[in-house]
Amino acid sequence: MRSKLDSADGTTHSATDRGIGTSPALAALLIGTFVGTVSNNIVNVPLNAILDEYDASLGSGIFVVVGFLLTFAAAMPLAGWIGDRFGRRRVYCGALLGSAVCSLGAALAPTLPVLVAWRSLGGLAAAAFAPAVMGLIAWLFGPARRARAVGAWAAVNGLGQAVGPSMGGVISDWWGWRWTFVPLIPIAIIGYLATMKCVPKYPGRRMTLDGWSAASLTGGAALMILSITVISEEGFPAWLKLIALGLGLALLVLFVRRTRRSANPFVPIELVLETRFLRSAFAAFVQMFALGSTLLAVPLYLTDAGSSTSQAGLLLFVLPVTMTFAATVVGRIIDRVGPRIVMRAGLIMLACSQIGLAALLRPSLQLSPAVLVAILVAAGLGIAMVQTPAAAGSTRSPAGAMGTGLGVFNLIRFGGTAVGAAWVGIALHAGAASYALLFGVAAVMVSAGFGISFAGRNPVDG
Repeated sequence: MRSKLDSADGTTHSATDRGIGTSPALAALLIGTFVGTVSNNIVNVPLNAILDEYDASLGSGIFVVVGFLLTFAAAMPLAGWIGDRFGRRRVYCGALLGSAVCSLGAALAPTLPVLVAWRSLGGLAAAAFAPAVMGLIAWLFGPARRARAVGAWAAVNGLGQAVGPSMGGVISDWWGWRWTFVPLIPIAIIGYLATMKCVPKYPGRRMTLDGWSAASLTGGAALMILSITVISEEGFPAWLKLIALGLGLALLVLFVRRTRRSANPFVPIELVLETRFLRSAFAAFVQMFALGSTLLAVPLYLTDAGSSTSQAGLLLFVLPVTMTFAATVVGRIIDRVGPRIVMRAGLIMLACSQIGLAALLRPSLQLSPAVLVAILVAAGLGIAMVQTPAAAGSTRSPAGAMGTGLGVFNLIRFGGTAVGAAWVGIALHAGAASYALLFGVAAVMVSAGFGISFAGRNPVDG
């Protein structure tokens, strides 16, 4: 059934009308993507300065990073449902304003617990960005234009990955870490004003919320991400990690059981298990696993080998910059050759880059910066070639028509980041072979994504 929706100028359009999507509307939606990505990683570089001001240990201060990631990823399915219920544009605008408020609160935080609280609330606000933006892009842009729109979305994700750590480090050095949050406030407000002007209304619809399913999925995901993230942290006792992991698994099992019995499930399991959605979600997971591992492990290796922080940052900067520029082209390539061919080529390139890092980052070898740059460029190209078709494939699946389905996709996607970062902490305890093990496993993970890309039949559009 094709719903009629009012645009910003008062005219009426069909949800499948290819003319609804405009460049200003897409730009307004990409602002939120940028705010969410930068908010996630802007404190990574100035974390030591934050710990020094509060005289806190790394075990306590890590929650400045983990608190945001935890609420950000776990709340995405619920944020997707809220977008469907109350209107995606409305929820997206609320997320922009909420991010501005939380950034101001973080900048003024008098104590570390208050900073962690504001960061966690900021993660909740940012959780609405991905499902709302992806859903609005799928609605605004028909199949003929969607791949390019998703390519722009992927490019802004890469831009946020590149800008966030660098901006956080530079601003912290010049004016202090509190000022790192300040630029996000006007950007979010500009995004709100642009969205109200350029993006048509997306009306909500009456829906019944299965509270138990929503709570068990959100709580289970949060505990799983938390237990995986802190698995290598020595400040947390092993029994506490096991309890969190076990309780998280139990809640996810409860979610599946409850969903199968519910007349109005929070997320229909049969849609999540549909092959196109699974292919897209797993490809996004392994891509983010490799990205999270690389962005964390490469600078650790370089600084341990004697490079300065700025040198390591400049070398690593090659990867997200490559992602950004490549993503703008990938959408056009998909239109010509199809998404699955592009995604498989990207997975092959990404796996090769991980094998290259496993071979290159060894104490016995003299590191060649030119070779490392070439490998990081290959990784950036591979990630760009996976990210866009995976996201487009999720929006074309039956689950992708629902905000909760898009929320689950992004929960899986950012879960890859958490698992990748945790794997770095685990692997680096392996001694001389740490980096070979670390990136060898990453290559195996990406290869598994390549294998799963052949699952199911091959529909024309993904």
